[in-house]
Amino acid sequence: MGIDSSLDEKWMKIALEQARFAQAKNEVPVGAILVKDDQLIASAHNQPISNNDPTAHAEIQLLRSAGKKLNNYRLPNTTLYVTLEPCTMCLGAMIHARVSRVVFGAYDKKTGVCGSCQDLVTSKCFNHQLQAQGGILESECSSLISQFFKNRRKGN
Repeated sequence: MGIDSSLDEKWMKIALEQARFAQAKNEVPVGAILVKDDQLIASAHNQPISNNDPTAHAEIQLLRSAGKKLNNYRLPNTTLYVTLEPCTMCLGAMIHARVSRVVFGAYDKKTGVCGSCQDLVTSKCFNHQLQAQGGILESECSSLISQFFKNRRKGN
């Protein structure tokens, strides 16, 4: 799987659409999509608040949907695009699913584990290694989340 930044931007724009769906539902605006062989397999957005489920992050929802669609809990040779750097739970799920590559937009200095808080991507304690690429459409992704929390603090 070669890395093409223009393709990464194309797919991240679709992940941003999913983040906007989350925002419209008063969820933290994080969106994710899964791509295999240049085909969109599944898309999802954050739903922990509406589902009363702390595990309903965009990436988890996406992996559940893709697994059902492909009739397999393993998702090799796929790229997962997400608007925010994954947390420990989500990266762990990607590793278990055998996702090949994760591409994220905004860095998360509080909970991101692909280099911001921790770098679990390069950890040797996992039986599967994936590639990670951050900062794709970073300003758009960061702005969406920042504005969401700014509005929340104002009571909007």
